[in-house]
Amino acid sequence: MKQLTRDWLNSAVDDLLTIENILNNPNLTNIVAFHSQQVIEKSIKAIIEEFGITLIKTHNLQTLLIKIEDVVYLSVNELIISELDRLYIDSRYPGDLGLMPNGKPTLVEAEIYYQEALKIKEQVESLLLKTS
Repeated sequence: MKQLTRDWLNSAVDDLLTIENILNNPNLTNIVAFHSQQVIEKSIKAIIEEFGITLIKTHNLQTLLIKIEDVVYLSVNELIISELDRLYIDSRYPGDLGLMPNGKPTLVEAEIYYQEALKIKEQVESLLLKTS
């Protein structure tokens, strides 16, 4: 596995650790959503690096998933991916701060985002270990 691929995955682990430290805090569910998006983005970018796919400058998960679909298959929940894409930009800047139509994600939603991020990262790691 390339070093930069490992670096992407290690950075995703940092985001997972952050989530695990704040997951049960109802005031930080938007931050959980942000870091969940980051785990998925960095995992996909690890695939892009490892397989030499041309990297595009985007944070949009749906766009990144399309970029790798000819090379690998990842099992993802499209609804969650769409929600995280929508929340990502807003969670970075003042204003809506990653709010959903009814406010911040709930603790249940935050847990769902975390579980999806963890699942995707584990899929990517498994896939990349098989190709190494």
